[in-house]
Parts: sequence; structure tokens; C-alpha cells
Amino acid sequence: CGPLCPSCSWKPRRRKVACRMVDSTPAQGATPTLEQQQQMAVSMATAEMEFRVDMFNRMSQQCFDKCLDKRFKDSELNLGESSCVDRCVSKYWQVAGMVGQMLGGSVQRGPSQ
Repeated sequence: CGPLCPSCSWKPRRRKVACRMVDSTPAQGATPTLEQQQQMAVSMATAEMEFRVDMFNRMSQQCFDKCLDKRFKDSELNLGESSCVDRCVSKYWQVAGMVGQMLGGSVQRGPSQ
């Protein structure tokens, strides 16, 4: 089980939770039941949501640390802070998209030998 398992709560830098697909996965060649298909779909959606929330939280923290003055002189962002946050968020999502495409391509090609 690892980061590409659609059912696990595996995340880097966190403790690993046992794979939920082990008990619910049908034998090789067998067709999963409707209940198993639904359970896998819910598990995949939950894992995707957790991943997106974690990515958003990390992006927010990194851009905050990089762009905002820690003294909070004003109640609103000044022009420099605002443009820094815009650039930071844009770059973060751009890189996340590129990494996602690279990982998606490696999954489709299979493991490298």
C-alpha cells in the first residue's frame, strides 16, 4: 500500500493507516459487488478531499509565511502583499498540476524498470 492506493489514508509525514481495500477487494479476476464498488468510490472521494484540504492548508501557510508581514500594521493587505499572495498561489497550483500530470503519466505507464 502506498500513496497511489485509492482507498488508504496514507499520507507522507503522517502515520500510516491500514489499507481498507485489503478486506474489501475481490479476488483477482472476480467482479466487485455493487456494495464494494460504492465503498471504493466513497473511499477514493474521501481520500481526494483530504488530499485537497491538506494541499490548500499547506499552500495557505506557505504563502502566508512568505508574503505577509508578521506585525499586522493594517487590517487589509497592502499592494505588495496582495501581489505576492497572487503569485505564490498561482505558482503553487501550477506546480501541483505539473506534479499531478507527471504522477498520472507514471501510473499509466506502469512502474519503471
